[in-house]
Amino acid sequence: MRGVVESGERGEREDGDPSGVTRRRALWIGGAGVVTAGAAALAATGELSHWWWRLPGNDRPRKPGAVDYRGAQWAAASPENYRRADRPADYGIDRVVVHVVQGSFATALRVFQDPGHEAAAHYVIRKDGHVAQAVRELDVAFHAGNRGYNERSVGIEHEGFVDRPESFTAAMYASSARLTARICHRYGFPADREHIVGHVEVPGTDHTDPGPHWDWDRYIGLVVTELRKREAADQA
Repeated sequence: MRGVVESGERGEREDGDPSGVTRRRALWIGGAGVVTAGAAALAATGELSHWWWRLPGNDRPRKPGAVDYRGAQWAAASPENYRRADRPADYGIDRVVVHVVQGSFATALRVFQDPGHEAAAHYVIRKDGHVAQAVRELDVAFHAGNRGYNERSVGIEHEGFVDRPESFTAAMYASSARLTARICHRYGFPADREHIVGHVEVPGTDHTDPGPHWDWDRYIGLVVTELRKREAADQA
């Protein structure tokens, strides 16, 4: 039943290098000659636009405290708990992963700010529906325990416990559904069970959240309704 707040989920040492220096990152730290050669190679394959901000002096601009979901509280996770990226330019987004904290809203935010925790989700939702954002959607949060899923998904934590059905309030379902619908709309993927999954469904995970008391039919129905509202507003 472990939630993201209970154990590190990083699993982000790319290409199997335990040092944490990836082959891709090595292009940028090996000196000016390597940077120049690496840039030329990327340009030749049409990938430079995905990685331009990794070049020295070209860091992608970020506005401090900015959120991707209107009304969300910004509660920044430690940089050790996510990987800076440029999604969806470098990694396409086509999934939402639903988590349960196995604890409180405050606990989730606290551990996501701990650099030693090695895990964080993009969002945390309180029982009353209040939303906090800990990682920008641009970036790869370490939430799923699977590198590929981390790169392609947005992770949403929900306050509560998997074995306590009272954790999942009407306000929480409604708020989470609005957020998920916004993510589906932003990145253009369907509001269905192929694209909205539980942590337990991520390949290789040993987690069970959101657990047997999470009402998937209710949740997907709410997400679909919210997504239709957004699509209708676009056409008005």
